[in-house]
Amino acid sequence: MRLIALLAMALGLAVLTSTASANHPMTSPVEDRYQPKPYITLQHPAWSKNAVLYQINTRQFTPEGTFRAAERELPRLKTLGVDILWLMPVHPIGEKNRKGTLGSPYSVRDYYGVNPEFGTLDDLKHFVDAAHAQGMYVILDWVANHTAWDNPMVAEHPEWYARDWKGDFHPTPWWDWSDIINLDYRQPGLRKYMTEAMAYWVRDVGVDGYRCDVAGFVPVDFWDNLRSELDAMKPVFMLAEWESRDLHAKAFDATYAWSWNSTMHEIAMGKGDVSMLYTFYSWNEAFFPRGAMRMNFVSNHDKNSWEGSEFEQFGDALHAAMVLSFVGDGIPMIYNGQEAGNPRRLQFFEKDPIAWRKHPNGALYADLIALKKKTSALWNGEWGAMMVHVPNDKLAQVLSFVRQDANGKVFAVFNLSPTAQKVRFEQTLFHGVYIEHFSRKSATLDASTTLELKPWEYRVFVR
Repeated sequence: MRLIALLAMALGLAVLTSTASANHPMTSPVEDRYQPKPYITLQHPAWSKNAVLYQINTRQFTPEGTFRAAERELPRLKTLGVDILWLMPVHPIGEKNRKGTLGSPYSVRDYYGVNPEFGTLDDLKHFVDAAHAQGMYVILDWVANHTAWDNPMVAEHPEWYARDWKGDFHPTPWWDWSDIINLDYRQPGLRKYMTEAMAYWVRDVGVDGYRCDVAGFVPVDFWDNLRSELDAMKPVFMLAEWESRDLHAKAFDATYAWSWNSTMHEIAMGKGDVSMLYTFYSWNEAFFPRGAMRMNFVSNHDKNSWEGSEFEQFGDALHAAMVLSFVGDGIPMIYNGQEAGNPRRLQFFEKDPIAWRKHPNGALYADLIALKKKTSALWNGEWGAMMVHVPNDKLAQVLSFVRQDANGKVFAVFNLSPTAQKVRFEQTLFHGVYIEHFSRKSATLDASTTLELKPWEYRVFVR
């Protein structure tokens, strides 16, 4: 009787399943509205596929602090291997409420002018042409959110500026930005003016795009339209100083990976462990669309001047952070002076030239750039391969992952702790015969592999 009851139950379930399938078929044609649509609709310039960014603080880059002096350094930068030169703002600086003697380049007095501290418009054009002749590209730092207090727009178009509760012009709230006042992007005239100004530098000066200051403070639809107008002239590269998915859809090729930088800093300072990186990379992969370039950096003008040199920020973990910024997912950036091992915080409002010297960090950067260029799995955006986590038995101390495409494979291992680690790996993804990049030694990795890593040591296996 029990067997009969079980058979009857099974028959009943089969009938119910059949009925449910008939009422809710899973194999019917899927209408177009259910098809996935690409989130990113902009076209990255082809020359950005394996590009490395290099930020130039013109004031501090050379003893002279001029475009002509900076131009003399282009062959060295070409030898280093960088591709996209990012010039901090080149415009005249406001005098009203100026900070320090020379002021902040981010306090713009004239969007069509050139700061005489750096040279003339012809000097800038000559720099851009010389960079192009070396096979490099130039992007300008653009400040769209605010202007200097004495920008002519204040008198000519006061309606283009935001007001505080008293009806007065005001800096960005909550920050010590007293040398600038905010613009109001609800004004169509302002949008047209700013778009035409940015188009001028691309069309008439030959620049190849922009790094956009505090891009998230400016409405996304402004950036979306701007990109379409610039791309109609020529392929441009756009970098947003912000961390937002929406900016990638139609406007920006790359956004700042601030979270990566802060995570690495916390680990380096002993305030966290590798689990924080798992959080970052999982969020980065899930939140940002494939093809969005995220800019990795261990220093920039803000970090260096206000929070400390890369040596202060990362200590013994510095080289590990430098290497991970290149072999992990993202487009890497070098701030001028890092290749010279600059140990100082550069002054922001005064002349404070970099003391140039040969330094091991320069050789390391050159080596990493060469590795990135020749290894397609490490390229930017959709040109490169995704990071795939390789679990190990020291998950809190050791980061290990593979990036693999049709041309090859990279297996990277980082001991991100101040103690030596002996580590074994799970799964078979990492198996293979490699050359360890830094030692240039052959290595066969399989289920029996155990690696011994010194504090903050890394291995990058390539095949």
